[in-house]
Amino acid sequence: MSQSRTMSLAESVANVAIGYGVALLTQVVVFGALEIPVSLDQNLWIGAVFTVVSLVRSYLLRRFFVWIGRTGGMSDE
Repeated sequence: MSQSRTMSLAESVANVAIGYGVALLTQVVVFGALEIPVSLDQNLWIGAVFTVVSLVRSYLLRRFFVWIGRTGGMSDE
């Protein structure tokens, strides 16, 4: 059974939303360790930009694999 576009989007949003929190925490730790001065507002913007990119990437990749599944492009034979 294939996944609908709506469910592909919902899965991608959930995945990226969780990833956003992890990314913000990682940015704060890494930038702090490297002594790169970044404000909380800047961290939020950086995280938001990468989150949008990640959401689009995840959705398109999911749709690509659904398409491959429909066309039989990746069979086990």
